Amino acid sequence: MPAPSLQVTELGERGSRIAFCHGLFGQGRNWTQIGKALAADHRVTLIDMPNHGESGWTQTLSYPDMADAVAELFTADDPVALVGHSMGGKAAMMLALRHPELVERLAVVDVSPVSYETGRGEFADFIQAMRELDLGSIESRGDADTALAPAVPNRTVRSFLLQNLRRDGDGWRWQLNLELLGNELDALGGWPETDEHYDGPVLWIGGANSDYVLDEHAPAMERHFPLVRRVTVKDAGHWVHSERPEVVLEVLRRFVD
Repeated sequence: MPAPSLQVTELGERGSRIAFCHGLFGQGRNWTQIGKALAADHRVTLIDMPNHGESGWTQTLSYPDMADAVAELFTADDPVALVGHSMGGKAAMMLALRHPELVERLAVVDVSPVSYETGRGEFADFIQAMRELDLGSIESRGDADTALAPAVPNRTVRSFLLQNLRRDGDGWRWQLNLELLGNELDALGGWPETDEHYDGPVLWIGGANSDYVLDEHAPAMERHFPLVRRVTVKDAGHWVHSERPEVVLEVLRRFVD
């Protein structure tokens, strides 16, 4: 199956290359603040992952396929410092395992190479809420926010989801491939069985208030990534780079420099 076309935003013109893979429901621009800060000394690539943002859609979904699609952006003679959060973190880990020659170093943000049993419910609710939103009755983004509020009462989460709502002529459309993502939530929460390992340097960033990086996940991480170093960010949950961007920026800067 041909890889989907991927939308990327490039920042910076010199230095080593850093690329960012966002999480579920996200877009490359979610990393703009940190990317711009790094672009003074690095060439930064912000990627819209498959089925997200302005990137192409696929008929099937798996982490190996996602990793292979992103891998086509890189070359072995210009290896990348690859940063991935959540879904993007799993894709980045899989890319490093499958194509180690493309990855000079790897930073994994608040996710582990394990299958999660508990994450489906909340994400399934978000997808159902977006799919049930009557786009034909929406006249403004404010209308969409009001209509989505009963199903998604958290304003921050609602704003994050509504970044995916786009004007389409006189109406609106979701950029996300909601049907596929909804059908494949088990695959997104899972982790493919593999014996491969990546021997480059790995930074593992977790939010102190998150359940996605726990002590019990360390053996799996160390099995695949023996040169891993773990950093826990205080007062942060799963969206650690949005909640504590200054801390994540400093940690990443030290890692890539």
